[in-house]
Amino acid sequence: MKKTALIFGLSALMVSCNQTVKQQEGTADSTEANEVKIEEANSSAEFNIENIAFSTADIGDFPFINLPEGLEAHKGAIESKFDVCFFPINGVMTPFEGKLYKANVGAVRGEEYSQRYFEKSMEDYLLSVGAVKVFDGEITKEEYERYNKQDPNKGGSGDMGYWNQNIKFFVIRSKEKGNIYIQFTSNNAGGNLNIVQEEAFKQTITKVTADDIAKDLTEKGKSILYINFDVDKSNITAEGKEVVTQIAEALQKDKNLNISIEGHTDNTGNAVHNKKLSNDRANSVMNALITGGIDKARLTAKGFGSEKPLVGNDSDENKAKNRRVELVKVN
Repeated sequence: MKKTALIFGLSALMVSCNQTVKQQEGTADSTEANEVKIEEANSSAEFNIENIAFSTADIGDFPFINLPEGLEAHKGAIESKFDVCFFPINGVMTPFEGKLYKANVGAVRGEEYSQRYFEKSMEDYLLSVGAVKVFDGEITKEEYERYNKQDPNKGGSGDMGYWNQNIKFFVIRSKEKGNIYIQFTSNNAGGNLNIVQEEAFKQTITKVTADDIAKDLTEKGKSILYINFDVDKSNITAEGKEVVTQIAEALQKDKNLNISIEGHTDNTGNAVHNKKLSNDRANSVMNALITGGIDKARLTAKGFGSEKPLVGNDSDENKAKNRRVELVKVN
């Protein structure tokens, strides 16, 4: 009798255990299913800036963020009036344009860098000023391979957006400052920070005319032109040839006008190479004018490389100003 009762008890215990295991498995399956549903909902949700509430916080001026105490941006940070940066929308790197700031972040001399300190400082501050987290995760290798060649700043300061990086992406919507996109990433050695204040592109290029060139030569003794050439070559592009046509027209209107054509570069790269390139470009302009009917006796050409900058070569904008061709009146 005792033996029978013992067997019955063991059987009941086994049935109870099996039911408990099945219940636990069912709960786990349910939790996993819910996580999948949430994940699918997040990935399919369309990002719409209009759905983000306006922040009423005073966020200051661009780039809007002072780094946490003990941290600093490394030299070479990118700060541009207009550029593009890619941000992860549902894991898809999406371009936004406007004012751009990109920097590598590290500890000031004598301090130790802390990944947790940087990330928590950034996240807590952004949430305190009404920022909304849009993405927190990694992109796929396939997504990186799709977009990376579209990014003109790939490999530069503050670069991020690789498939093995965790990217935290926030948006601030401000009635005064517009839409502001902020992303950062970090490891135990340092962090990266990207900020875009979204703005529409404004065209500032106006057509150079023969009258403009003639006026500059008469009143100032020289005319500063930006003639487009193929990258690192002396071949004049189609847009550049339009400017050369206007130079020829100005010279045809004043037969007594003789000019020196002077090529200039910024200080990027090898100085000897830059001087040769600027000389070749000046000669290309001269030869194009001769082909257009201008007497060679009225023209000289010379390259100066980076020896005579208009402004300091301390930003991309200033370097662009230094890459020029000058026409100098010589009679």
